[in-house]
Amino acid sequence: MKQAEDAVVDVLVDDSSQRSSPSKEEERRLVRKLDLRVMPILCIMYLFASLDRTNLGNARLQGLPADVLGGDPTGVLFDWANSAFYFPFIICQIPGLVISKLYSPRIWIGCVAIGWGISSTLMASVFNFPGLLVSRLALGLFESGYSPMLPLYLSFFYTREEFGVRTSWWYMFSAVAGAFGGLIAFGVQHIHAAIAQWRLLFIIEGIPTILLGILALYVLHDRPEETPLLTEREREIALERGNRGGRADVGRVIQRKHIPMALKDWKLYAAGAMLFSGNTGLTSLQAFLPTIIASFDFGSDAVDQVLTVPPYAVAVLVLCVFGYCSDRLQRRGPFISCASIIGGIGYILLLTVHSNNHVRYFATFCTATGIFSTIAFIIGWFNHNLGSETKRATGLPLYMAIGHCGSIMGSHLFPSSEGPLYLKGNAVCCGLMFFCSIVAISISVSTYYIRENRRRDEKYGKPTPGAPVDVSELADEAPNFRYTP
Repeated sequence: MKQAEDAVVDVLVDDSSQRSSPSKEEERRLVRKLDLRVMPILCIMYLFASLDRTNLGNARLQGLPADVLGGDPTGVLFDWANSAFYFPFIICQIPGLVISKLYSPRIWIGCVAIGWGISSTLMASVFNFPGLLVSRLALGLFESGYSPMLPLYLSFFYTREEFGVRTSWWYMFSAVAGAFGGLIAFGVQHIHAAIAQWRLLFIIEGIPTILLGILALYVLHDRPEETPLLTEREREIALERGNRGGRADVGRVIQRKHIPMALKDWKLYAAGAMLFSGNTGLTSLQAFLPTIIASFDFGSDAVDQVLTVPPYAVAVLVLCVFGYCSDRLQRRGPFISCASIIGGIGYILLLTVHSNNHVRYFATFCTATGIFSTIAFIIGWFNHNLGSETKRATGLPLYMAIGHCGSIMGSHLFPSSEGPLYLKGNAVCCGLMFFCSIVAISISVSTYYIRENRRRDEKYGKPTPGAPVDVSELADEAPNFRYTP
């Protein structure tokens, strides 16, 4: 088996060396084709993944606790229902993503989307706490095969110089989901139907996901070397682009020795610590923002649903600007630090300003902006810094799993009994956002990448920009591999 894997890698490497270099115009045409074919469906699917994951916050204002949780006066049952999603989501990420390398990504993504769409839709049929818990567990199981797959899938087609913007595009739909979810909830609140409004909300947001999963089976590309949707010349260009800066286990191959390398890489645990900080704030924001805004007493529940939209809209705008600047400068760490500080300032305002609800509402703009940009750049930062596909397939879900432990904690930081100020939740999220900023800049991560690149330049010489680097043995520790700081 080992010899067969090495033979596949050697053949692909040899073939790539015989291809003619693409012109800039040929690359631009290919990237435009990918942007039009791949990005729209991935972004819309992520929109509905985020909606299905976070719509409990809107359903809470539409009567779900009274109908299913016996009123839930303490909010504890709601917190557990919200966090139940993350247990299978965390546990299944690493084995799921490693195994996904052996299958068609088009089939994998389509099937898991259909699975979580069915799980989300069936949440409309629950009538007690155990039923809600089971449906959330199923939702987490299927979504664990999608979210970590996205950055790996995009790395098949986009170079590190293009990855920041594309990561911003798909991750901003998590913020769009927050805004869109508020608008959908506002519309549902005005529908007079035979079933409860929260049940109708789950149906409206669940069924489109099933349809998108079916569409993905026919629309998405397979790996560049397999997809029939590229011409032969486009396939050559895609493979050459994929080999820039590192080439190893291309294709349905697993480099087993890269799995323990990922598990022992301290940088991934630093990434996990940063993502833990961001996800703690993200989960609490998505689940409790409607409740927090309701505490500002601006009007009815319908008005509160609409007021959740502007913070997410501003977060989308800032994320796109940061993504563009990050790709132009080829820097990720400073943007993570800056975004984390913005989020931390928002929490400081929530902690210190108690009487001015307009300032507190402005603070939600800061927290949303900082949190979404922080998480998007952490994911994009480490994707191309892991060298080989197998190390990415192991490393991405590793630090994402660590990070989503923060999602579990975030689900329990804003109990109803501590409203309307929620001092404990805001204090914890504030401290974690500043901790994330410190890790990104001061505690070795960005600094390490810069120093390590300089050390390799001095020892081995500067590599030719964009030249293939054999990372089959050492992954990102190969002498000619260079990190994006």
